[in-house]
Amino acid sequence: MPGLINRANARRLLRQVLVVLLVLGFNIPGPAAAQARKPISLIRDAEIESTIRGYADPLFRVAGLDPAGIRVLLVNDDSINAFVAGGMRLFINTGLLMRADTPNQVKGVIAHETGHIAGAHLSRIQEELENATIEQIIGLVLGGAAAVASGKGEAMVAGATLGSEIAKRNVLKYSRTQEAAADQAGMGFLDATEQSSRGMMEFFEKLDGQQFLLGQNQDPYLITHPLTIDRISSVQQHVDQSPYSEVKDSPETIARHERMVAKLKGYLWPLSRIEQEFPESDQSVGARYARAIALFKVSRMPEALAIMDSLLADYPNDPFFQEQKAQILFENGKLAEALPLYTAAFEQLPMEPLIGLELAQVEIELEQPELTKLAIKHLEAATTIEPRNGRAWYFLSIAYGRDGNLPMSALAQAEQAMAQGNSDEAWAQAKRALDGMEVGSPGWIKANDIISEAQMIRENN
Repeated sequence: MPGLINRANARRLLRQVLVVLLVLGFNIPGPAAAQARKPISLIRDAEIESTIRGYADPLFRVAGLDPAGIRVLLVNDDSINAFVAGGMRLFINTGLLMRADTPNQVKGVIAHETGHIAGAHLSRIQEELENATIEQIIGLVLGGAAAVASGKGEAMVAGATLGSEIAKRNVLKYSRTQEAAADQAGMGFLDATEQSSRGMMEFFEKLDGQQFLLGQNQDPYLITHPLTIDRISSVQQHVDQSPYSEVKDSPETIARHERMVAKLKGYLWPLSRIEQEFPESDQSVGARYARAIALFKVSRMPEALAIMDSLLADYPNDPFFQEQKAQILFENGKLAEALPLYTAAFEQLPMEPLIGLELAQVEIELEQPELTKLAIKHLEAATTIEPRNGRAWYFLSIAYGRDGNLPMSALAQAEQAMAQGNSDEAWAQAKRALDGMEVGSPGWIKANDIISEAQMIRENN
């Protein structure tokens, strides 16, 4: 009956509220609750992702995790935060990266989050809540709904109290236990890679002063990962005893970190702020990089290109400087000039799918048959590395179409639809693809796989 909350409905509601509970914590202040309703804005950049992967992959490996199976996603948000969602996805805010003083501080955060992934903590929290009684679940759900609707964190606590104060305490205690366990695991991973845990301690110190701030003044990391005296003391004790505590980041790692931060600021800050922080008198690599990108954003192309040329004069074979100059040229309609730069960057980094995608887009838009065939090759490689990259499948469908291979174009559109969560469109495009394919061919098999997957999604919805 409408309005009746039975066990099944309560668990369905619980799953919806879990997004808020697991990402933002139980004590949700008004602005954080409002933010929870906004979609997460993600950014992609080959250089930044490569830098973060350089920090993360060694930690993933010593944790017994396959780096290829973990997605690291950059959230366009100025607040300090990082969190795990969906089991094998690590989200890091741009605000955290830009406020980190050293690479080691970012590594400390990643090591801690790796501890959560290795410990399967998200699934364990769900199990804890699944074991609650129906009354406890309803209390948590109603409290969570009230908190989001009212913008008051007190409603969440009140609702949980109505359900069961004991259940709430058990879940919170379990969360605190997980935080301590993730700290211990993360410090073990840093030791195993002969890196210092001092950055984790420094990060805690950076946040410790915010402990008693409320609302929008407190970074969400503190809500998701509450600090306790015991946690801080435990990390400090490890730093005091570890043989790797005095290990410093290498000059190369520091230089890459500074470039990453400068690039983020160049893209995310207004030109006026860039000119204040990076005046023209500052001729460091990071300062020039930030100015070039900020000038490019406001369409001052000659000035942006002049700075990129100065960087390439100092580092002629740097693939990311080549890519950045190519992007400036491409987005200003100079495709023929962008092509050799993208090609040079791709030849150095053939396993970077974003660079392969950018190269292929230029090859397609130049509308030359031989370049279209190259674009197909580059996009097939990119989609092999990132099979759920909808943009890559979109351009691959265009390339196949221009090459006269309409069945494969339809199959690429089916893949794009699946990547975007549109199972109905995927089913329809896969059916189209089958009409022109040889029975038993790889494309025919893939189209049938998509049809089966789309049908299963339909049946389960």
